[in-house]
Amino acid sequence: MKNLQQALRSGNWRSLLACFLYFDTGFTVWVLYGPLAPFIGKDIAMTPAQQGFLVAVPVLAAAILRVALGNVYQSADGRRVALIGVLLSALPAIVLPLWPTAPSYTMLLVLGVFLGVGGASFAVALPMAGSSYPPRVQGLVLGLAAAGNIGAVLDGFLFPHVATALGWQVAVAGALPLLAISGLALFAWADDRTEKTGSMPRAAAGFAATLVGLVVLVLAVKNGVFGTGKTGVLVLPVIGAALAIALLPARYRAVLAERDTWVMMLIYSITFGGFVGMSSYVTLLLTSLYQMPKLDAGLFMSMLAFLGAIVRPMGGYFADRVSGVRALMVVLAAISVADFAFAAWMPPLGGGITLLVCLYIAFGLGNGATFQLVPHRWKGKTGLLSGVVGAAGGIGGFYLPVVMGIAKESTGSYQMGFATFGTLAACALCALTALRAQWLVWAAPGAATDSEAAMPTATIVQTVAAE
Repeated sequence: MKNLQQALRSGNWRSLLACFLYFDTGFTVWVLYGPLAPFIGKDIAMTPAQQGFLVAVPVLAAAILRVALGNVYQSADGRRVALIGVLLSALPAIVLPLWPTAPSYTMLLVLGVFLGVGGASFAVALPMAGSSYPPRVQGLVLGLAAAGNIGAVLDGFLFPHVATALGWQVAVAGALPLLAISGLALFAWADDRTEKTGSMPRAAAGFAATLVGLVVLVLAVKNGVFGTGKTGVLVLPVIGAALAIALLPARYRAVLAERDTWVMMLIYSITFGGFVGMSSYVTLLLTSLYQMPKLDAGLFMSMLAFLGAIVRPMGGYFADRVSGVRALMVVLAAISVADFAFAAWMPPLGGGITLLVCLYIAFGLGNGATFQLVPHRWKGKTGLLSGVVGAAGGIGGFYLPVVMGIAKESTGSYQMGFATFGTLAACALCALTALRAQWLVWAAPGAATDSEAAMPTATIVQTVAAE
């Protein structure tokens, strides 16, 4: 406890709290469709694949928008960027309760893109929180800020009850007071000390173009422009990511030429992608696989989300001490084993809950450990890499509900879906094992301290400010 207090006092804890609240409420808005999907399905007829696509659209939107928002963050004051993000993500919570009739499926898809702005808060909240803290506590600080994904707890605990009593459209408005609280905290406490290097007008134009482009792409997929059936849905993330990357300045695109960037993206697509994707889909999974009542499924989703969020700072804390590399090797092995066990066994309710709990613990620890590595590997580019790596996590979160929906519709079982993600986790473990010795050079607990000791004082100050 004393070490924790010392770590928090080494920087601006009020700004850290504001960033936590920003990501917390952004995450709440981001996965809003997940626990409400069974209620929405009562008003709007959807196939399992269409349901999977609906809850996946906000996840994908956040993934793509993280890159664009991370670019804006590199060019502008983080507090202003965060406040604009709060306003944009509030639009669905304003529109849906005021809509006089049940909205169309098309309208929900468009609003889902704006819900994704809440999830894109990751690219601003993390680097802004870490900008006022020294490198030695980055794992803990970024883990605390990113524990804002505990916002998913409110989705499962609060919104299904309101939807049962007043209807799901009214329940969506419950996000507005939460967004207002985060907006006030950002305005009063947020402190961004990151060095700015980009062009604000160009970055803002790129974000706007990406937002509009995503709306167009989602509607194009819905109307079969990229192919009928599953084809368009599966290629959507690739097209969206290409759009966001094309709008980045060339000097930022250079990080995509690095092997380490892609390995980190793969790992985070499994850990964070698993967390957010399963949080979006687990309510449907429980009601479909185990015929669990909707309210009970929502509460269980809250419990899982809380568990995954609360252990994330622990993942960063452990990684600070044993390195994120060693921590992630254990985590990826656990995820792969749990996924394969689900695929091979398709357990009854008790066994299924046990495996889901194990998965969420591994997701949370892995999320914290991954972002302990980012500030050490990419000094001065934490905002950009938070967007790029975070985008990969969101894309993984998009594919999980989509693949689960496709597996259920095609085979009548979720086995193919779990087997797919178990294989991906095993591949990531193999890649990390091959790079272990190289990564430990800069990722080991003493690496950052040793490198700083060899740097001039002015350079150290500049590096800390940039992070």
